[in-house]
Amino acid sequence: MIHINNLQKNFGTKKAVDIENYTIGQGDMLGLVGNNGAGKTTLFRLILDLLRADRGNVTINDIDVSKSEDWKSFTGAFIDDGFLIDYLTPEEYFYFIGKMYGLKKEEVDERLLPFERFMNGEVMGQKKFIRNYSAGNKQKIGIISAMLHHPQLLILDEPFNFLDPSSQAVIKHLLKRYNEEHGATVIISSHNLNHTVDVCPRIALLENGVIIRDIRNEGNSAEQELEAYFNVGVEEEAVVEETVVKAEAAVEEITEKEEKTVEEKSVEA
Repeated sequence: MIHINNLQKNFGTKKAVDIENYTIGQGDMLGLVGNNGAGKTTLFRLILDLLRADRGNVTINDIDVSKSEDWKSFTGAFIDDGFLIDYLTPEEYFYFIGKMYGLKKEEVDERLLPFERFMNGEVMGQKKFIRNYSAGNKQKIGIISAMLHHPQLLILDEPFNFLDPSSQAVIKHLLKRYNEEHGATVIISSHNLNHTVDVCPRIALLENGVIIRDIRNEGNSAEQELEAYFNVGVEEEAVVEETVVKAEAAVEEITEKEEKTVEEKSVEA
């Protein structure tokens, strides 16, 4: 499905993405995890040809995303609310997306039915533009619009952000069912390890733009490994912070002694 080959993206001197070789198969449900700045969103933007790579390429079904747009017909994605047309109502936006993929109004209405619980009566029929919705409801609109045409590749960046716990539970169920029923490749990123482990049988751990671990997650088996990795990071930060505090205290003590010595010499003089 997706093949990443010698992919590199730099921002100044910072290497945002550096992946030599990585393959995501048809029907995989992959969770991309990593700390802030690890390169998750940058990788998604490279896959979707929203950023130009400095080196290497991404192919989807053997189509180089930077050289052809044929992959777009079977791909759905939501990265942030910049994907939305916020001067439309949700209904207008859904029908617009449907029309892009050759869906009639009736077909769009039918495909929205499975999302009724997810929308929770807060999205449709509100008679207001998307820009006037809460961040959580904008998130719902974006996720639904990405799934509306039943894409064979679905990419969602932080889909659990801004959602209340009930909506998070519903979207987890919807994503798993979508993957199973359509045999679609689903890739999500998330800061929430619990959600990622619950949903994804395969997890890629990204650090400084590099995929350092490719974890098979059977029965939430990856949870302990991921928690250990992120806790080590926290412990290392704590050690660094403690070292800095001690160094600052030592410098302050030396400064005080020097000032005291200068004062004593002034008094003697």
